[in-house]
Amino acid sequence: MSKISGLGATINVADGGGTPRAISNDVTDFSLATPIAQQDTTGVNKFAHERIALLSDLTCQLKGVANFAANMSHAVLSSATTSAIPRACAVFPTASGTTPTLPFNALIGSYDVARGNAGELTFSSDLSLSDGSIPTWA
Repeated sequence: MSKISGLGATINVADGGGTPRAISNDVTDFSLATPIAQQDTTGVNKFAHERIALLSDLTCQLKGVANFAANMSHAVLSSATTSAIPRACAVFPTASGTTPTLPFNALIGSYDVARGNAGELTFSSDLSLSDGSIPTWA
C-alpha cells in the first residue's frame, strides 16, 4: 500500500440497537491511539532498559458538528448515557471505504456538546476498547 491521505474517511459506530451507522458526514476530525502497556524488567546488572509487552488498548476521539437527524451523530453517540453497551466501530481512513480499516468494539465514555461564542454547535466523544480483542488493522 502506498501513502494515503485521510480525505474521504469513513467512521461507522453502531447505535444502541447494534445497527452500524455511518456518521462520517458529522465527524470533522478523529484520532486513534493503540498503546501497548509495558513492564520494566531491567535487572540491576543491566545498563539499559529491558521491557516486556503487556495489554494492548485502543482509544478513539471523535470531534464534529452536532447533527440531530435520525441515525446521525447525536442519535448514535447520545444513547451511550442510557445504553452503556459495547458498540461495533470501524474506521476507514481512505476514500475507498475498504482498506485499510480498523474494526473494534468500544464503549462510548463521553459525549459532550458545546456551543462556541460564534454560535457553532459541536461535539466530542471518547471511545475505548471494550472486548479484550487486540485492535488490528486490516
